[in-house]
Amino acid sequence: MISVGMGVLLNPLNSSMISVAIARLQDVYRLDFTVVSWIIFSFYIASSIAQPVMGKASDLFGRKKIFLTGLVVAFVASLLAPFSPNFGWLIVFRIVQSIGTSMMVSVGMAIVRIHITEKQASALSVLSIFLSGAAAIGPFLGGVLIHWWDWPAIFFVNIPIVVTGFLLAWRNIPKDGPPTSDARNISFRKWSKRIDASGILLFTVGLVALLIGLLSAKSSGHVSYGHVIVGLIGLVSLGAFVRHELKATSPFIPLRTFAKYPVMTWVNIEFMLVNVLYYSLFFGLPSYLQMVRHVSEFHTGILMLSLGLCSLVVSPLAGRWVEKSGSRPALLVSGILMTLGSVWLATLNQTSPVISVCLALAAFGISNGLNNVGMQAALFKSSPKEMIGVASGVFMTSRYLGTILSSLLLGIVMGDKFSAGGFRLLGVILSVIALSLVFMSWRRRETGQLEES
Repeated sequence: MISVGMGVLLNPLNSSMISVAIARLQDVYRLDFTVVSWIIFSFYIASSIAQPVMGKASDLFGRKKIFLTGLVVAFVASLLAPFSPNFGWLIVFRIVQSIGTSMMVSVGMAIVRIHITEKQASALSVLSIFLSGAAAIGPFLGGVLIHWWDWPAIFFVNIPIVVTGFLLAWRNIPKDGPPTSDARNISFRKWSKRIDASGILLFTVGLVALLIGLLSAKSSGHVSYGHVIVGLIGLVSLGAFVRHELKATSPFIPLRTFAKYPVMTWVNIEFMLVNVLYYSLFFGLPSYLQMVRHVSEFHTGILMLSLGLCSLVVSPLAGRWVEKSGSRPALLVSGILMTLGSVWLATLNQTSPVISVCLALAAFGISNGLNNVGMQAALFKSSPKEMIGVASGVFMTSRYLGTILSSLLLGIVMGDKFSAGGFRLLGVILSVIALSLVFMSWRRRETGQLEES
């Protein structure tokens, strides 16, 4: 469990540590926020693609091999990233790091399910502690490292973890069985079709082009023909992606599932909006504290720790509540808390005590703990048993899309730099989204009561 846990924690750790480093990177590379936000976009876009692809690759080529290869890739990326000659190279190494850490997340759960046959649920819950614990402590650890050793430390800190994880995994994870005839004989064309390489390419080109078009227009302050053309390329590619996915035999994102199971579709839409709210705060608040309130990285990390700790403490309690009362009450309370937290953000000003930020963080932390359990339970209830594997994959895609949209929202609202007025506007927008989630949860509650009666 420790061998697998040391690997899977790297993805959430590196995705969360960067939240405290954004202001510092913006200062070092002399870039506006819309450009620096690509450090977030690149990681989550690469993760959303790499995890399902590497999961399928492990079925063919062996889970231990993929896991160890992921550790090597993460080691190389973490070692080279601090020496990036410019921000473009830093993005490249960040993408490589995302792919390496995603390789371990995609196969870590499978390794546990296959090789731990007794008390499997307990084993998976332990693994979830590595995942959620790393995400919770990431901003605090990042703040401490940047305070004492500057931003390269958030990459170097991975090296001892990777080396320890590699030695443990090499020794403790059971060897893979002999390769199947399918793995030996599969051609590149069949492999491409199996992972839906065409769909992945259309999805990536469409999403990246659309983001470039929108953020470039925001950064320059005007809309040029170039911005429009790039944005149209993105929209056309995404349209082609939708058409392709509806016809593909092994789609990257099974869009036909959404049409067939509308209740499950709405659960995923809610989950995406939840992540827009949570990650807008997660990535936006540290930059606000450092650039507007001039709070140090160290103290920013301490403040952000309250967000993760509240989520960790509430999650097991939420599990008991959801088991007893269902997911609707927990999700309704979560929506109310996010609304209150968003309204609180909209009222912050230069004279507001920094400690008062903890109130908003606590509200979002508690709501995140409720959502982690409540949304998963709602998904299982709305998904047919034979579709649960596909539904879980779509659920993770919704999380990544919500995270990417949160970064896009921050880039559009904040523009070149963070300001108190921009952050208040963000609070207003988040309040509207949170209220819509409350409405969705309430309507679903009424619908559920009618169905039960």
